[in-house]
Amino acid sequence: MKKEPRITLPIKKPAKVDKQGPQWRFIIIYFLVTLFLLWAWQEVFRQATLRTIPYSQFKQYLALHEVTEAVVKESEIDGKIVPKPQAAGNAPAAEASPSASPSQEVHNNASPSPELKKEEPAPFFFRTERIEDPDLVKQLQAGGVEYGAERPGFLSQLLGSWILPIAFMFVLWSLLARRMGGAGQSIFGIGRSGARLVADSDTKVTFDDVAGCDEAKFELKEVVDFLKSPAQYEDLGARIPKGVLLVGPPGTGKTLLARAVAGEAKVPFFSISGSDFVEMFVGVGAARVRDLFQQAKGHAPCIIFIDELDAIGRQRGVHVGSVNDEREQTLNALLVQMDGFEPNTGVIILAATNRPEVLDRALLRPGRFDRQVVVDAPDLDGREAVLKVHSKDKRLSVDVDLRRIAAATAGLSGADLANILNEAALLAARRHGKAISQRDLEDAIEKVVAGPERKSRRLNEEEKRRVAYHEVGHALMAAYSPDSDPVHKISIVPRGRAALGYTMQLPTEDQFLLTRTELVHRIEGMLGGRASEEVVFGEVSTGAQNDLERATALARQMVALYGMSERVGLANCAQRQPSFLDGQQFQIQRDCSEETARTIDEEVKKLLAVAYAKAKETLTTHRDQLEKVTSELLKAESIDGPTFYRLVGKEAPMVKEPAPLHTAAALKEVRSEN
Repeated sequence: MKKEPRITLPIKKPAKVDKQGPQWRFIIIYFLVTLFLLWAWQEVFRQATLRTIPYSQFKQYLALHEVTEAVVKESEIDGKIVPKPQAAGNAPAAEASPSASPSQEVHNNASPSPELKKEEPAPFFFRTERIEDPDLVKQLQAGGVEYGAERPGFLSQLLGSWILPIAFMFVLWSLLARRMGGAGQSIFGIGRSGARLVADSDTKVTFDDVAGCDEAKFELKEVVDFLKSPAQYEDLGARIPKGVLLVGPPGTGKTLLARAVAGEAKVPFFSISGSDFVEMFVGVGAARVRDLFQQAKGHAPCIIFIDELDAIGRQRGVHVGSVNDEREQTLNALLVQMDGFEPNTGVIILAATNRPEVLDRALLRPGRFDRQVVVDAPDLDGREAVLKVHSKDKRLSVDVDLRRIAAATAGLSGADLANILNEAALLAARRHGKAISQRDLEDAIEKVVAGPERKSRRLNEEEKRRVAYHEVGHALMAAYSPDSDPVHKISIVPRGRAALGYTMQLPTEDQFLLTRTELVHRIEGMLGGRASEEVVFGEVSTGAQNDLERATALARQMVALYGMSERVGLANCAQRQPSFLDGQQFQIQRDCSEETARTIDEEVKKLLAVAYAKAKETLTTHRDQLEKVTSELLKAESIDGPTFYRLVGKEAPMVKEPAPLHTAAALKEVRSEN
């Protein structure tokens, strides 16, 4: 019976400790410290046994023939003094008058009293600063002094002339090298990749910590399973993908997914950013790419994660200049390393970008990035799962309904949801609460979506009244339109940079297609605020500027892009500029004749005029409800959705539960069955 080949992944062994290096280092340091302490002991002991006297006093002792030994050095004179028995008052060191003449000193020394002669002072060693004195040698010979010269000691000369200056220069060089190393790489290591090797213990993120992107996790789990047990794939002739590209808007969790792969795969994981390859020196980027793959081959099987791939993977030939030429050389090196003449086995490239439209086509072809995984904004179930993941370490109140919060945050990414939970925690701490309540979460959504409250921006009564009618006009059009999103909250509290008030509408379910009727109803809702001002005040204000901008853009898309105009027909008369960063706010370039463009403008005006007339008609019909809701809004400054629908006599819509087939668990079951 033939046994299946067993492939064992390399086990990381602890790094060997160089015993010789630290041992020799300890011996050298011990020797230097011992040498320094010995020199310091000699100097301190010598200084402690010497009595320092002025040079003038030394000359007096020399004149009295009391100096028996003297050693003349470069900067000092050391020696021994044996005082003769004499009166204390005649001692040169203490009582001798500096103004006394030499004859007086001799006379005093020649006739001491019998009591003072009995005093015999003890000899002592002296030290005095050397002064330029040409007659010093003659005076030493005349006094019968045993004198000589002495050079500095070996230890003193060695430490003072060699060791201490060299040590100072070494410390200074180390500080400068460390300072320069913090600002940039050393000149000798400029070609190194700088990729960080992530150890298993450093990555504590797993797939359980990632929510809202089940399809992306399913694709990446296959790569992880291949690394863990490649035999079952290789028996069928399957080969592991060389590259996996994570594509999605910012904040959707691409980097978090890469960290989860590192935590699940249990193989070496190199992490680097695309900007780390770009350098001002020509050829450095390509050298770093080669060095990165050389390191990865030494740790194969392993994973290389390149974040922000668009920094080096932009399309070639669209620009000119040395900087772009350097980027193209780096890209060429990356292309060769991923799928060149030599096979690159055991190394998987995992990259992330939010600008896939600018990447080079050669980089995206099969054989390099075989698989592109879209990490989009989470749906309703995904947002609820993300909220549950990020609320694990937060204390939530029993009244918190994460499903309702997920429904209120349509279109937000995982980073936005994490920010909302953090803002809610800050709001709860600000009011000294013991747990995060539903009100804190709803206030956090308003703060993230509409901006913080502008309490300093005070409106007068007339402006506040106009803003109230404007916002209630939006709300009423949403209430009497069956295809509009339900009203969640109406407020006339200024928020953000320019919002004097707002009407928050939240969808009850995720919607991916819109009909012409639904789009027309949305335009009517956008124009409801301006129509309300004209119905009540007889004139309009500048507050509808943003409403007109959004309504005009939507009407132009209906005519020029979606073919929803009979006069223009089915022709697509504009082109979008694709971009993951812009989301729904994209630029449209005209792709039609002047006559067609004129027709488009006429159709856009017609759509807006019909929608505006419909809005005015609806608000005029329900004028009593407009006044009732506005009066309540002026008193409370904000009205929630249930209160609004109660005032207009309608039932508040509820969040719809999705069909079981659209859940992530059901999707996984269907794929496993197939």
